[in-house]
Amino acid sequence: MSFFRFPRRLLRLDWTLVLAMLALFIGGLCFIYSASYRAAELPVSNPLAQKQLRFGLIGLAAFLAMALLDYRRLRDLAWPLYLLGVLGLALVLVPGIGKKMYGAVRWISLAGMQVQPSELAKLATILVLARFLSNPGRDPAHFSYLALAFVIVLPPVLLILKEPDLSTASTLLGVTLIMLFAAGVPLRTFVILLCGGGLVIGALFALLFLKPDWVPHLGYVKERIIVFFDPGRDPLKTGWNAIQSALAVGSGGLWGKGYLQGTQDVLGYLPRTVSANDFIFPVIAEEVGFVGSSVLLSLYAVVLFAGVRAAAVAQDKMGRLLAAGLTGLVFCHVFVNIAMTIGLLPIMGIPLPLVSYGGTFVVGAMAALGLVQSVYVRRRL
Repeated sequence: MSFFRFPRRLLRLDWTLVLAMLALFIGGLCFIYSASYRAAELPVSNPLAQKQLRFGLIGLAAFLAMALLDYRRLRDLAWPLYLLGVLGLALVLVPGIGKKMYGAVRWISLAGMQVQPSELAKLATILVLARFLSNPGRDPAHFSYLALAFVIVLPPVLLILKEPDLSTASTLLGVTLIMLFAAGVPLRTFVILLCGGGLVIGALFALLFLKPDWVPHLGYVKERIIVFFDPGRDPLKTGWNAIQSALAVGSGGLWGKGYLQGTQDVLGYLPRTVSANDFIFPVIAEEVGFVGSSVLLSLYAVVLFAGVRAAAVAQDKMGRLLAAGLTGLVFCHVFVNIAMTIGLLPIMGIPLPLVSYGGTFVVGAMAALGLVQSVYVRRRL
């Protein structure tokens, strides 16, 4: 019987999400090639694109495995996976285990590959939150409901901040708010929570400027905020990426300069250390312009709509919250990445899902969408 269930479950997949995901990955692969392109090299000698292709194949296997797995079976594994994710985040901070790259310690070496534990931690935290918030014995209007949710989220958030990685920590907090809203927290309570969060963020920013010694691991945020308001303050150092990113996006015009023809990228004004990952959007905008960028955003809209639909038709509350949290994770990444590259937010190191270069990240993104599909496959009839 299980043999015959396999093709039936494939037919029940949301194929609009599958096709949009594949289109984003293939498009990202092309622009990763462009971001690391050298005119003097042979077409096949592009290690980043080759590595991304391998990671993508692993990610597709993870997507299919998660889609076919009954998400309800993960309920009992939620806490062990969460503890494993927190342990991985802790190991990153141990001298000699964590690997420092670009001023942050976010990776560990595993089987010859650089693995980012925060990717597992994000998925595991969302899974635990979905289990906790869907417990029928808990009242969404009660203070303990909110308090215990943040008790779950704070350990990975604080460990991620220690790396330091403000963008990933902020994304995880944003996803928590989305899941609380989907769980049925009363609007009045939600508004109070948002106001309280705004006060905490305001106090943190005040400390950054008035007492920076009190928050030593977030000192780099202060400079990024200053540069955000005045990129010309240090145009050759801290303001360089923001300026070059804005130039790349603006110079693309309506149709772009053409594939492999982006001057900011090919000539190296947009640093090659970031153009294939966090700043892949300016590469795309410069080469295919407003029209191509709109196609990219449309594909993300398809993915997000499919995620919201999966949450709406979920068989149970855990499925609804799991789909909402994972869809919210994709939304937060897309919004923050594009907003920072076009100057609407300070520069933060956050990649674009399915498009940016990154092994653990692309596998994690596809596994997350696979779980969304698992919820959709087992939807209400």
